[in-house]
Amino acid sequence: KNKIKDIANDLINVAAKRALDKGEVINLNSFEYEKFSSQFEFTETSDQIKTINQIMEDLYSGQPMDRLVCGDVGFGKTEVALRATFSAVMNGNQVVLMVPTTLLAQQHYETFQERFTEWPINIELLSRTQSLKKRETIINDLRLGQTDIVIGTHAVLSEKISYPTLGLI
Repeated sequence: KNKIKDIANDLINVAAKRALDKGEVINLNSFEYEKFSSQFEFTETSDQIKTINQIMEDLYSGQPMDRLVCGDVGFGKTEVALRATFSAVMNGNQVVLMVPTTLLAQQHYETFQERFTEWPINIELLSRTQSLKKRETIINDLRLGQTDIVIGTHAVLSEKISYPTLGLI
């Protein structure tokens, strides 16, 4: 019981400190955002719309955002991530999308490449499937702020990587 109370107190303290933090306010060109959103080839579910709206409210609020988006396979989590990513990147922030497997990283990389094809956004894939030389180039480009979005496995957490304008994970 005491350990549980200690953990609960720690969580409350962390939440209280974060409530005092200031985050970057995302200012978005609504025309560009609507254009990007309209490229989604499916009809959004009510849960997607609700989640997207909540995330956008967080991004516009100037408070740090903590959200975990959960859902079954095929229920549109990627589209939610794409729209939040678009908002962050169009405001000059870097975005990290971390996934559990190299296969999923590759799939998301292809999806993001396809959706961002009309936008001046640099996207990279970072996983063990790439050569050491390619990974070093990506890490250098991230450090220099030349990569806007990196999609990968836990490799994106390497101590070798720095993100000068990280805005969304």
